[in-house]
Amino acid sequence: MTVRIPPELDARLDALASARHVSKHALVLQAIESLTARNERRDDILAAVDFVRTHDAELLERLADA
Repeated sequence: MTVRIPPELDARLDALASARHVSKHALVLQAIESLTARNERRDDILAAVDFVRTHDAELLERLADA
């Protein structure tokens, strides 16, 4: 895979990698891992909310009417 990074973003990536004493490659991998983990977590939360809404719909209705 080839990733083309705009020069200004590449400069920011260089600075951040230097400040953290890691390679740009390692920094990009960390960012991808963080992004995918956040997305998976969001999907898990939305699935849990949907489950509660359907599984406990009657209870939620009674609570709303109380």
